[in-house]
Amino acid sequence: GGTPTLKTIMDASAIQRAITRITYEILERNHGADQIAVIGIYSRGVILAKRIVERIAELEHRQVELGALDITTYREKTKIDFSVQDKKIILVDDVLYTGRSCRAAMDAVLERGRPTSIQLAVLIDRGHRELPIRPDYVGKNLPTAQTETVKVSVNELDDADCVTIF
Repeated sequence: GGTPTLKTIMDASAIQRAITRITYEILERNHGADQIAVIGIYSRGVILAKRIVERIAELEHRQVELGALDITTYREKTKIDFSVQDKKIILVDDVLYTGRSCRAAMDAVLERGRPTSIQLAVLIDRGHRELPIRPDYVGKNLPTAQTETVKVSVNELDDADCVTIF
């Protein structure tokens, strides 16, 4: 019974710092932005992917490709207007949990060609993996109980930038 307690894990500036750090790590690991393309997993992963692309533009003064991947049955929001062939694909999701959505996203990318690599960036890794998937870039590791819900809110969709748990 009762209303679950809402706890804020990250505020707007914490999210911004995490995105900046992830972007630096991506550029460092890949020796710059050559051949990089960023694909967000619908829906909040797309917003985070866009922010990473914007940070890369600020730091490297170049525009890398940005795509969106809808892994629902309908896939109608998927928009990848470039070839993934020989690219270093950075998949972006808001919360990594069981690993199933990332697995589906990888399959969808591989259906389109053969990238040099697929790397995974997530804002929150909450554990409880069901598949052997390990993120390359993590904003925050957040140990959770399976009964808890982690919600990433973004200004563009939710009028607020924060991560809450309840």
